[in-house]
Amino acid sequence: METQIITFASSPFVPVAIGFFGLGTGYFIWGGQALFGFPKTSPEVNRSLGLWGFWMPGFMQFLTGIYLLTGLTWFNVFRNAAPLYMAGLAFTAYGIHWFAMAHRRYIDSSAQLDGWMAIAFLFLSILGVDVFWRAGDIPVMIIFVGLTLIYATEVPTRLLSWEFGTRIIGLFQFLTGVWLMYCTYAITVNLALGAKVWI
Repeated sequence: METQIITFASSPFVPVAIGFFGLGTGYFIWGGQALFGFPKTSPEVNRSLGLWGFWMPGFMQFLTGIYLLTGLTWFNVFRNAAPLYMAGLAFTAYGIHWFAMAHRRYIDSSAQLDGWMAIAFLFLSILGVDVFWRAGDIPVMIIFVGLTLIYATEVPTRLLSWEFGTRIIGLFQFLTGVWLMYCTYAITVNLALGAKVWI
């Protein structure tokens, strides 16, 4: 008996817009509340933030990461797309990290330990900047620059209980959210209509 090998057709439909939209929505909600102080923090607001954080930046990024890594490793449908490995790693890790942060916010537990977590995610963000810079994908590199600014601010803010730092984190989240919405638009128009929108 001969072994049959099944191969899948290469797909141009890389699902990164799902992760971009989820993270961008999360950054508008969490960043907007932190930056503008509206609505005011309360147990009810924290629970709502936790729910949104779990489903939008959490689940949508995790789904995107698993989709990318499975497509790259098991089915080989995203050929000649090695930088997507970095995207798969980042979406999966950031998605799980949002699950934890959302649950923490939902049950109103301490945010101070997020400072230690932010060190690891600062490293991951810098790695993303490096990989996408070398790959020549400047729009995605800019996303990782935004993430780097967020986590670089989060380390002292959480560990030292720096009150004003929360507003700066909110600013970086909100601005990164704007860029993520642009990237969602650009990649969707590129894939759905074949029109180039990148700067």
